[in-house]
Amino acid sequence: MFQQNSITPFNEKEMLNDILNSEKQIASTYTTAITEASCENLRKVLTKNMQDCCDDQYQVFDRMRTLGFYQTKQADSTDVEQAKQKFSQVKQQLE
Repeated sequence: MFQQNSITPFNEKEMLNDILNSEKQIASTYTTAITEASCENLRKVLTKNMQDCCDDQYQVFDRMRTLGFYQTKQADSTDVEQAKQKFSQVKQQLE
């Protein structure tokens, strides 16, 4: 006789983590498609879809955080300001 494989269903944490990772991958794929698209209408559609995907990703992240599955620390206001300045400088250099 051969042995049956038992498939254990995902628990909520595993399922949400899988969805979160999938949404991140999809958003990355949209970003690549947007930057490579030459048709303005296509870029608008892809950009809208990417925004929807990012919104979905945030909802999953927020659910995980609420349930204690995704730990975050409160950002120090000084660190936030330093990050803003850093990225502002990078943006200025690229313009």
